[in-house]
Amino acid sequence: MPSTHLSLHYHVVFSTKERHPWIKPDWGNDLHGYLGGCVKTLDGVPEEIGGTDDHVHLLLGLRATHCLADVLREIKKASSRWVHEDIRLPQFAWQEGYGAFTVSRSNVATVRNYIARQEEHHRKRSFQEEYLDLLDKHDIEFDERFLW
Repeated sequence: MPSTHLSLHYHVVFSTKERHPWIKPDWGNDLHGYLGGCVKTLDGVPEEIGGTDDHVHLLLGLRATHCLADVLREIKKASSRWVHEDIRLPQFAWQEGYGAFTVSRSNVATVRNYIARQEEHHRKRSFQEEYLDLLDKHDIEFDERFLW
């Protein structure tokens, strides 16, 4: 085949360090917008970004040449700097790790809706419950001693 055709979508989840509730409603949407801008700067497509006071979800479209770990390192670094400088919250930090799950094109709308409804969703379930369910749903093995 003379050309390459791709549809690479990822649902990425990461939290603030120690799941501290640093992300406040008065600037959380600005953070989500900034994260989307970071994705665009890296030549990716921010399909949906949302979250709550202690974590974010990103639905990303990436190219085959992207290394997911490199993309996330750059997004976290740039957004942390933005929070430190613009929000003036010097103690803000993201957790070191993240969860990343592939999403088929046929499920993009479902994941987009799930991310858009994070505030409502977390009135009933904690981040820990949500994350454990994501790991189970995607058959990802883990040792809970090293999860939190």
